Amino acid sequence: MPLAGSNAQRATLIAIIVMVSGLLGYAYYTQYVEYLDPCPLCLTQRFFYFLCGIFALLALFRAGSVRWQKTLSTFIFISSTAGIGTASRQVWLQHLPPDKVPECGPGLQYWIENMPFLRTLELLFKGDGNCAEVDWTFLGLSMASWSLLMFVLVAVVSIWLFFCRSRLSLMLTD
Repeated sequence: MPLAGSNAQRATLIAIIVMVSGLLGYAYYTQYVEYLDPCPLCLTQRFFYFLCGIFALLALFRAGSVRWQKTLSTFIFISSTAGIGTASRQVWLQHLPPDKVPECGPGLQYWIENMPFLRTLELLFKGDGNCAEVDWTFLGLSMASWSLLMFVLVAVVSIWLFFCRSRLSLMLTD
């Protein structure tokens, strides 16, 4: 079953999937090989990257109409916008003066075991002092800053996908 529709759309969706896979892969590499423990906001951003990738994959293989194309590109946009909010919060925390940084919390495992679910979600989106630490930089930008840029890129691309005129679909050919 070859994919039909715009080559640019397919290439764009594949690029989103590859980018998200690479970003998540590198995040796990830094966690398990470089031993950089992710903060609550980092974990939340990973979740939103995962959603962007899943929706892009669905758009690539399951979008059979303009309605599906618009729906899935909207979900990509919503996920990337939530990621923008989370990454922006972390970048903001990282740029606070040291005396304004919130205190570090006990850690995600403690929150999950001892806090109600909605309170844990609130803490995941709010972050704590751990989120203000900058342990990694590339070209002068922290991992949170790069994450913010990548989420903005995905959001812009999802808007383009929403307004594309040709539709992505699967065509059965013999």
